[in-house]
Amino acid sequence: MEEELRNLVKVCISVLISISYCYYISSKIPKGFVRLLSLLPIFIIFLLIPLFFSSLHFCAISAFFLTWLANFKLLLFAFDQEPLSPLPSIFSRFLCFTCFPIKTKQNPSSNRIYNKPKWVLAFKVILFSSLLHLYGKNYHNTLPRLAFLSIFTIHVYIELEFILVLVGGLLSTLLGCEIEPVFNEPYLATSFQDFWSRRWNRMVPSVLRPTIHIPVQRFTAQLIGQNASFYAGMLATFIVSGLMHELVYFYIIRKSPTWEVTCFFVLHGVVTCLEIAVKRMRLCPSPHRVVSSLAVVAFMFVTSVWLFAPQLLRYNVHKRLISECLFVIDVVKAICFAS
Repeated sequence: MEEELRNLVKVCISVLISISYCYYISSKIPKGFVRLLSLLPIFIIFLLIPLFFSSLHFCAISAFFLTWLANFKLLLFAFDQEPLSPLPSIFSRFLCFTCFPIKTKQNPSSNRIYNKPKWVLAFKVILFSSLLHLYGKNYHNTLPRLAFLSIFTIHVYIELEFILVLVGGLLSTLLGCEIEPVFNEPYLATSFQDFWSRRWNRMVPSVLRPTIHIPVQRFTAQLIGQNASFYAGMLATFIVSGLMHELVYFYIIRKSPTWEVTCFFVLHGVVTCLEIAVKRMRLCPSPHRVVSSLAVVAFMFVTSVWLFAPQLLRYNVHKRLISECLFVIDVVKAICFAS
């Protein structure tokens, strides 16, 4: 653990130097290909950073925050596009909006559906605590595979949401602005488009849309028409998302990709395109929201068990995740008892 903390310090220093270079040097270079070339060393550094960690959490978080989102944001920055352009007047804001999955709330005063009741968060805390208790007693080892997969999926979702809520809350206080929530109760999605665009990890589509969807749509519009190009851009977005997940899996497992995760996202991309096409052509009436929500959740669960989770279980990633969570709990208990 001491070695891991030393690596964390080194990574933080490397990131600080890299972002300083982007802010004070690359920003002075005219936008376009030349600025993109100036950012190439930073892209490479952010690609290598997850390899410095052996901890599952440090590796996965750095891969998602830096290798994926930060690199895509800097790609947009090379051509003077949001969210890093126009250049913030304060370096700390540029640093935070580059390295963390945050986005300023567009209408802070609005009381939108993202303002969740407090009991929802309390319920998730209780549920997550129950899962940790289950792990601590080793009850999970006796569960059937399907039951454990269900519990593990819930664990991953809640922990990921807690991490991003904590990051968003701290940075909101630091920056003095309201931050858009990353998750919007994805289990309440009434369609696949609703799930991927508005409820699940909303920072990812906000970055992939300007970097992948729109350029592909514009490029293919003259070849296959405006209508078909929309679906081409959407499918390309899902493919890139799948490839980035394969990269994150590689950092975690350090094994050659099996392409199961890419197949998962290609499948969901095709299904989402078909869903939108059916809606646009009004081929059938819309089902009741309860029916559609159950159908979306069921499809997500089945495809996750089939394509998304097996690789994690095959290389015992779940055991590493559980052991690190229990280690953190033990450290917190030791600190509490010591004080």
